[in-house]
Amino acid sequence: MPDPNSSQLLREFARDVRQGLRSESKYLLAKYFYDEEGSRLFEEITRLPEYYLTRTEASILKEHAAAIRDALEGDISLVELGSGSSSKTQILLENIMEEQRRLHYLPIDISPTILDETARKLDARYPRLTTIPIASEYGEGLRQATRLAIREPQVADRKLVLFLGSSIGNFEPDEAGSFLKTLREGVGEDDALLIGFDLQKDRSILEPAYNDAAGVTARFNLNILARINRELGGEFDLDSFSHRANFNEKAGRIEMHLVSQKEQQVPIRRLEESFGFSKGESIHTESSYKYTIPLIEDIAGNTCFKVGRVFTDPKTWYALALFFPI
Repeated sequence: MPDPNSSQLLREFARDVRQGLRSESKYLLAKYFYDEEGSRLFEEITRLPEYYLTRTEASILKEHAAAIRDALEGDISLVELGSGSSSKTQILLENIMEEQRRLHYLPIDISPTILDETARKLDARYPRLTTIPIASEYGEGLRQATRLAIREPQVADRKLVLFLGSSIGNFEPDEAGSFLKTLREGVGEDDALLIGFDLQKDRSILEPAYNDAAGVTARFNLNILARINRELGGEFDLDSFSHRANFNEKAGRIEMHLVSQKEQQVPIRRLEESFGFSKGESIHTESSYKYTIPLIEDIAGNTCFKVGRVFTDPKTWYALALFFPI
């Protein structure tokens, strides 16, 4: 078995931590939230009463699954980016299987463990479903899914690609555009892309979703420091940092930070470096951009897509936008 301490992923983690903590405005990349413990905590977050996003998106899928399916004619394959446990996706899976005899579901995620577990559960539950997990980054995973449809005639070559959970909001606006342009290369002329967008609303709704009373989001945020301790030999005292999340109305985003409660030095052995923090200094760990319908239309038009349909909940808190390539 290869030494995990010499793996490419660990080297990338170390590089990104060094770069972020050396920055004048310290930051850590949000993708590093999702180790095993972070993924478990996020699943817990999705069930919290304050965290409206998951249940609202699921309600839209239940209400509009047939309309989403009918937007693509004929048999389709379902491809999902960042599939995780695929819990909400089952709403669409069941609806599509009412209309076609066989369905191929191709979840794409960087975690082989969760992919294999999800595939076993889904295939056991749905006899007419074939799950083909792809452990990969999104762009390469989508290219693999396209090649598979060409190579395997039983896999419908028309794809509905899902990017749910408002994950698009974790990209900076220019990064979101670049990401969609990359996806466009893997989306065929007869395919469609369904994206979840959290919509702008009053901060009295937004901020509690990231500051839950049970403190689960705080533990999720602090876990990134615990991960540095575990994997890079960091010496962060988690009790000396606090969670902060607020809505930046001008930027249209929730910002999550970890705030140092005192002046301190934190060594990280694998980096052979120590990082200084002043009292009140923060590490920016995540941004979550909130969209409007005009912003959704703009980002589609700027990335060679057009908006076919936008499905929302009755309160217009959340949107599922169906993009078609142009």
